[in-house]
Amino acid sequence: MTSVRSAGGALPPIRMAVERARQEVLRRELDGCQLLAGIWCHGFTVAQLRSIRASLPPTARLVVAKNSDLAAAVEGTRWASLRPVARGMNAWLFVRSDEIPPALRPYRDFQKEWKLQLNDFTGAVYEGRLYGPDDFKQLEAMPTRVQSYQYLLGCLQMPAVSVIAALRARQEAMAQAEKPPAEEEAAAAAPAPEK
Repeated sequence: MTSVRSAGGALPPIRMAVERARQEVLRRELDGCQLLAGIWCHGFTVAQLRSIRASLPPTARLVVAKNSDLAAAVEGTRWASLRPVARGMNAWLFVRSDEIPPALRPYRDFQKEWKLQLNDFTGAVYEGRLYGPDDFKQLEAMPTRVQSYQYLLGCLQMPAVSVIAALRARQEAMAQAEKPPAEEEAAAAAPAPEK
């Protein structure tokens, strides 16, 4: 009986093909990605991973992948600064929206629910910058798109409101100046109506 390895060395090319396929899947996940974050997932059960995935918004996806595959997939891209974080047992959160806090919040809720303080984010890359575990508060405090639009609308609306208020005040002042003196005295002399 011959072994698989001695039958022409078919095993290494198959392994390489599988590795390339896994790396290609990760590259496809990176297309359109806004944030890539690593989560230390040592000791997670399949049920816990399913729970996290179910709670994520539709624009986020959690993938458990080998660090070497991820490192090969991000090589030469804007995500390459994440390579030092790719060690240990990681799950990778791919966020395809600029709504970053809503994508990170389900994992924080999961951490609190399961009391998993040690299983934290290991790092992330957002807009080409590497965020360490201590920098996640900045990412989680970012305004959402709706909040940004509300702020911008308020900034655009405030000058218009100020101009309208100034014009109304001027119009009222001009109306007061144009009133004949007799109308003013009659309005002042008239007794106040009883309630």
